[in-house]
Amino acid sequence: MSDAHGHRHTAAARSRSVLVATLSLTGAFIVVEAVAGFVTGSLALLADAGHMLTDAAGLGLALFAIWVGGRAPTPAKTYGYYRAEILAALVNALVLLVVATAILVEAWQRFRAPAPVLAGPMLVVAGLGLAVNLVCMWLLQRGAAASLTIRAAYLEVVADALSSVGVVVAAVIVMFTGWTAADPVVSAAIALLIVPRTWSLLRQAVNVLLEGTPAHLVLGDIEEAMVRVPGVRRVHDLHVWTLTSGREAMSAHVVVDDVGQSERLLEALHAVLHARFGIDHTTIQLETEPSPLLRIKGPDPV
Repeated sequence: MSDAHGHRHTAAARSRSVLVATLSLTGAFIVVEAVAGFVTGSLALLADAGHMLTDAAGLGLALFAIWVGGRAPTPAKTYGYYRAEILAALVNALVLLVVATAILVEAWQRFRAPAPVLAGPMLVVAGLGLAVNLVCMWLLQRGAAASLTIRAAYLEVVADALSSVGVVVAAVIVMFTGWTAADPVVSAAIALLIVPRTWSLLRQAVNVLLEGTPAHLVLGDIEEAMVRVPGVRRVHDLHVWTLTSGREAMSAHVVVDDVGQSERLLEALHAVLHARFGIDHTTIQLETEPSPLLRIKGPDPV
């Protein structure tokens, strides 16, 4: 029996400074955009400010999750607190869905009864918001590929950048045509852009919490690679799941020719799993099949 653990910082923890910088930029602009939304009467600006507020909340949750996830394992929490990162991503997704629904409801009411909008200030603030979002996207881009939490923050900023573009367009339309309904129309479009990305994030987080097989790994490929190790006959009870983003775990029973070669076999199996699939946390139980004579031997005659 072997239990190999690769202790290292999570992908999200390596992006802590980027998260702090992004949170600072986002938080600083929320107040500006919210005040401008009320002054100009623009629902699109208020919707964008609300979305940026969820960005800030998500970034705060991510930083909290990194802090919690860095705590050492205990006898009561043998895996530590890695799942706090996934819970933060789940909360982010749920909050975004609620915000999108609220924007759609308000946009429908504004479309039915358009309100006056100050297009000039709206355009200036929307342009500044777009610039802030582009900077945040640049900061988060590298870490988004390795961490579900960073990816959550990145997707929120991308959606917010798109919403800022929409606000700019709405402001231009109102400024040159006077069609104030453009404001709630763009607000509804912002909400609809949020939903698909958020739904995808929600599915990923739920899959991790249900200990589903990571989407980028195929059990058949892992089993085939393990069976190719000399001395391994077959593999059964194979399970692969995600502890947190970029940290997969695996357990399996491996039938071998000779358990006397256990040290060599375990080293070879761990090397294959790490090199080909990036799995560092492995629990492998070596077994030998019973002798055919023992399997067919019946009870002794009385």
